[in-house]
Amino acid sequence: MMFKELFAGEVVTELLQQLNDISRKSCFYKSSALSLIRRIEELLPIIQELKYSGVELPAFRQSQLSHFSETLRGGLELAREVLGSGRWNVYKNVQLVRKMEKLEKQIERFIRGPMQAHLLADVHHMRFETVERFNRLEERLDSMNAGPGTSGRQGMEAEEDFNLGIFGGIGLEIGKSKVKKMLIERDDLNVVGIWGIGGSGKTTLANEIRRDNQVRSYFNNRILFLTVSQSPDLEQLRANIWEFITGNEDISHTNNIYLPQGKSQFEWGCGARALVVLDDVWSLPVLEQLIFEVPTYKTLVISRCKFPKRVVNEVYEVELLREDESMSLFCHSAFGQKSIPPTGDATLVKQIVSECKGLPLALKVIGASLQDQPEMYWINARKRLSRGEPICESHENKLLDRMETSVECLKKKVKECFLDLGSFPEDKKIPLDVLVNMWVEIHHIDEEEAFAILLELSEKNLLTLVKDARAGDAFCSYYEISVTQHDVLRDLAIHLSNQGDVNDRKRLLMPRRDTELPREWEKNTDQPFNAQIVSVHTGEMREMDWFHMEFPKAEVLILNFSADEYFLPPFIDNMPKLRALIVINHGATEATLQNFSVFTNLANLRSLWLEKVAVPQLSNTTVPLRNLRKLSMVLCKVSNSLDPSVLDLPQIFPRLSELVIDHCDDLIKLPLSICKVNSLQSVSITNCHQLHELPADLGMLKKLQILRLYACPELKTLPPGIGELVRLKYLDISQCVNLKCLPREIGKLTSLEKIDMRDCLQIVSLPTPTILLNLKSLRRVICDEEVFGQWRNLEKAVPDLHVQVAEKWYSLEWLNG
Repeated sequence: MMFKELFAGEVVTELLQQLNDISRKSCFYKSSALSLIRRIEELLPIIQELKYSGVELPAFRQSQLSHFSETLRGGLELAREVLGSGRWNVYKNVQLVRKMEKLEKQIERFIRGPMQAHLLADVHHMRFETVERFNRLEERLDSMNAGPGTSGRQGMEAEEDFNLGIFGGIGLEIGKSKVKKMLIERDDLNVVGIWGIGGSGKTTLANEIRRDNQVRSYFNNRILFLTVSQSPDLEQLRANIWEFITGNEDISHTNNIYLPQGKSQFEWGCGARALVVLDDVWSLPVLEQLIFEVPTYKTLVISRCKFPKRVVNEVYEVELLREDESMSLFCHSAFGQKSIPPTGDATLVKQIVSECKGLPLALKVIGASLQDQPEMYWINARKRLSRGEPICESHENKLLDRMETSVECLKKKVKECFLDLGSFPEDKKIPLDVLVNMWVEIHHIDEEEAFAILLELSEKNLLTLVKDARAGDAFCSYYEISVTQHDVLRDLAIHLSNQGDVNDRKRLLMPRRDTELPREWEKNTDQPFNAQIVSVHTGEMREMDWFHMEFPKAEVLILNFSADEYFLPPFIDNMPKLRALIVINHGATEATLQNFSVFTNLANLRSLWLEKVAVPQLSNTTVPLRNLRKLSMVLCKVSNSLDPSVLDLPQIFPRLSELVIDHCDDLIKLPLSICKVNSLQSVSITNCHQLHELPADLGMLKKLQILRLYACPELKTLPPGIGELVRLKYLDISQCVNLKCLPREIGKLTSLEKIDMRDCLQIVSLPTPTILLNLKSLRRVICDEEVFGQWRNLEKAVPDLHVQVAEKWYSLEWLNG
């Protein structure tokens, strides 16, 4: 119950009138004292009634009413003392007069100060609560009126919120509990966030929290909910918030409004606790303008974007629904009950629920779209979902169009990179190296900008980064990082890419693995395909399984398959502009590639990624890749392709700058000709468990800056020629568990900036300090405890050198693909 409601009607009129009468009384005469007694006796029962009426008042208001009643009781005692005072006792009368004046001032202060402030605050509180109730009612009405053609955000938000709380299950309760603790138990957190992808139930969770009795009690029912959106009226939002937390209407409605910033805000915000909920926040600059440094209120931010911790102190990331929760929500939307009815096809229902991947909005929209539909309609819906296609207009409008708002705000180049993610298979990790190579080639950006775009997409919850413990360090490789994406976001990328005529699409994609190429492609082979990216996802392909296609503008070709044998597509010959080729086998064993002769015409190819294939023998006649800059072989059989007797690497790859060989367990030694590829700047030989020797002439690679030899347990020595790598900046020999020592020649590496030698168990001593002192550029060393002290001694002599003991870290994530 609010203060104004307690002082309503005749009560407030009588109280104010009598208090003002008291404040004007002269206390020199006994008649005035008698009048004062009579009126105070009339006021006290009213105050007592307010205090003990059973209505729960905030503690600070109870305290003020008690203090005021005590003041009135003191007035009674004073008046009685005036009555008992003799007429000629001038000194005592003067003292009594002063006390009466003091009483008058106390009463006036209460009337003109706290009482009016509370009344004004309660009027505003009542107004905001009324607006909130109408908004909630309006949302419910919108959700009821939202038909298949609804595309407005308000109807969709209500759609997301309506009844989801009932079926959120354990996940919703856990999220609610965690956010409540941040708001109520953590005084050090002024701004708390709820973060998740579109349709994940962020607003549902926020509404559950603001309606929670414990939260409402803690914030004295002072909770303001505002929707910010992508195009907010900042001045109005700021004014609403400031008026809400201070109760100062004059400031918020003057022209050229100035809202106090920084420390001056503390002078204003000393009132009751309050919570401001900012929903649908898209921009950091906007958010920063909506947060005031007032200690008595907190802000709850709901967003698809991740904001820095300096702005949003702590964040709860919304978890997707578990399998049982997903089934309950879907069945409620499709059947009006929490489980599959006896007449339903349980297998079909489970397959469709699985396609939603726990996303609440997808479960609700797709379930509602299938309500009362015949079985054949359900079967067709399952097929369309597996291809990343909308099952009906309602699905497209309410889910995909809703999710599209996450993409609309992106800059053009960032949006193009998001759409490229639809080129990769569902439920598979995408090596970041592949993405970066592709983006560099087709969007004409450098690696640093590509990585920045990746981080932006991650912060906006449009993809998820999966990193190993070292990712993000200086000189870390991109293949140590991979990317995953929720299937609904991938479907959105495919949906947006598949608009328009098939021959004119910028991306020609196969959304799911199939036994053959799409019939839509075959029907349109009479015209060239103008796609810049072509993505094929099949099983085993033979020569007869391909048909003639022309791709005059194709720059990226992605071949995903699961097979023991794979015939490379003949249409590669018809891709004169191809710059990046990605071949990934998802089968159990390395696939044998056939038709390798198509590489003969790839004069513009700059990046080649081969994964889980048996690499054919390379020769100058079959693979003259004159412009290839980067070659990556992951989980491949390479012993035949790297036969030193026939391989002349500088002739085949005259411009190769980066070589990656990872998890190739048949690699025993590198071909000697690799030392003649003078263009090499980075060589990464990692997780190759049979590698036991490096070429003696390794020092011929005068341009080499990065040398990774991570997790090569059979490697026992480094060649003395390593000291000739005059430009080498980074050396990684970590987990080379049988490496005996660092060669003396390492002291010649005057450009070396970083050494990672964690888990080199056999290295227990280093070259002499005199040798190591030549490493003038060395800035960071990661090592084991056994040699930490020796490096630490060098730390005192080499400026800016930092030596750290490596943390133990083990991972089998790569086994999950």
